[in-house]
Amino acid sequence: MLDLDNLIKTALNEDIGWGDITTESCVPPDKNITGEFLAKEPMVICGLFVLRRVFDEAGRRYGDAQTVVKTRCKDGDEIREGTVLADISGSARAILSGERVALNLLQHMSGIATRTRAVLKQIAGTKTKICDTRKTLPGLRVLQKYAVRIGGGSNHRMGLSDGVLIKDNHIAAAGGIANAVFAARERIPHTVKIEVEATTLDEVAEALSAGADIIMLDNMDNETMTEAVHTVNGRAVTEASGNMGSKDLRAVAMTGVDLISVGGLTHSVRAADISLKFGVSPKSV
Repeated sequence: MLDLDNLIKTALNEDIGWGDITTESCVPPDKNITGEFLAKEPMVICGLFVLRRVFDEAGRRYGDAQTVVKTRCKDGDEIREGTVLADISGSARAILSGERVALNLLQHMSGIATRTRAVLKQIAGTKTKICDTRKTLPGLRVLQKYAVRIGGGSNHRMGLSDGVLIKDNHIAAAGGIANAVFAARERIPHTVKIEVEATTLDEVAEALSAGADIIMLDNMDNETMTEAVHTVNGRAVTEASGNMGSKDLRAVAMTGVDLISVGGLTHSVRAADISLKFGVSPKSV
């Protein structure tokens, strides 16, 4: 589903355009450079594997100029401020031209993993799992969902082809919850689950009666969710949804829901603060 090399090529094309005129005008083509990727705050690191791929592609733009990336930690590690994440050495032009794309991806993925780990700590000791949504940046979904997993969360469906999720507009178009569920059940393989969005207890009861496998409790208060979980009584998976990123997630988990989906893990996460600091090697390429 993800062609990482093409994603990186697109990102470098977007950034470099017809050429990195700053680097190419003031840095000799035979200059070597060394550097360190440095964590400037505590974080859960994620995306180290993209560094090598970015600088390989940047090197190809300068006649297969060589760069070497050596990581000092692994994805999922909790990192302290000041930690050196990776070392890089090689072509100055390739490294300088690839720096921003590499940092953008590494910072974004680490931000997601860090936010996910923090959310999980809020609900520690409960049975509830945290999962993501399809509220992702176009083209980056696989990397974003990977970062959620690295942070300790779970993935919701990857895309529209992965499962049936009947929401309010589907219900309106199909003529009701029961109609939508029955129609979907007739057409999908037996291996595919059906999830139904419910905003009231009556809709929960209707979805349950229609045979939904998962019921999304959308924008319910905690008292209503507790009653909904009691009504379902294990006959379907329950998922709390709707602006969960701004709520007391421990209180939500205490309602007994099986899942809490948090769109904010991916669509509005703050990038982790990482920098690349250089030291020029006395040797030429």
